[in-house]
Amino acid sequence: MLIGLELKREMLEGELSPAKLALPLICAVGGFLVPAAIYVWFNWGSADALNGWAIPAATDIAFALGILSLLGRRVPLALKVFLTSLAVFDDLGAIIVIAIFYSSDLSYWALILGDIAVIGLIALNILGVRRIAPYMLLGVFLWVTVLKSGVHATLAGVIIGLTIPLKRDDDGHSPLRDLEHNLHPWVAYMILPVFAFANAGVSFAGMTREAILGPVPVGIAVGLFVGKQVGIFGLAWIAIKSGLAKMPTGANWLMLYGVSLLAGIGFTMSLFIGTLAFEHGNYNYSAETRAGVLGGSLVSAILGYMVLKYAVRKSPATDDADDLAY
Repeated sequence: MLIGLELKREMLEGELSPAKLALPLICAVGGFLVPAAIYVWFNWGSADALNGWAIPAATDIAFALGILSLLGRRVPLALKVFLTSLAVFDDLGAIIVIAIFYSSDLSYWALILGDIAVIGLIALNILGVRRIAPYMLLGVFLWVTVLKSGVHATLAGVIIGLTIPLKRDDDGHSPLRDLEHNLHPWVAYMILPVFAFANAGVSFAGMTREAILGPVPVGIAVGLFVGKQVGIFGLAWIAIKSGLAKMPTGANWLMLYGVSLLAGIGFTMSLFIGTLAFEHGNYNYSAETRAGVLGGSLVSAILGYMVLKYAVRKSPATDDADDLAY
């Protein structure tokens, strides 16, 4: 839901105007397809293993932005916005993939009830309802129907976020901004850490040679580390050189490459997809998934930080207030 809130706010008031959507959207497509293709290439001979094709396609927003923030004010604001929007599009793509490919048998009655809930949320917005409670009540109902329909319930959160009103009232209050502000500390300091800890397992049980060097972990690790940078930086180069998009203000090619590396940090979302991908298969690839995700994410994080640190070393400190767009 927080992703849905952030996306709507950025599209209506922030940095994701139509002219600025082109580069992160194009890069998100490359950053999703190339890692998936690499994983499929490594695991083509196993039907069970192929179920994990989407694992290296996801980016962890929190960890990627956290590492970028370590470099301080020398990182152009436009580059932070680019990484944020790229990661948001990436996560939305992952949520859609989860809903389509990693869902159980569909219940059409539950889907119909879910559609009614969506219509109700939209109606609340059109009628100008500004209290959060009605949206949350319908949102809980939508979440239950989506969960029971067989489609993964993460999709319900995004839909709820997109229907919350953004317009300020006479007192300057915005329901969307207020809810986003209230959710941020819970997500950052409780939900994400607990979610990451639960999915990571923090266990090295089962880490045999096959679990570390087999086609599943290698496909995941190479997909995250190589696939992300090739897909994102490659399409960014094509888009900028062809005039389809512009380089983020204050950034250069080396900075853009460093951000492409950081996008290889899959962690929570990749581990989440991994739990869904193999839960109904004939073999449990949980150890292999952890090894591949942690390995690929760690290398991407270290190298991405080193490249960006070198790229911004001679760059003057930037003032966010003076660098509002790219």
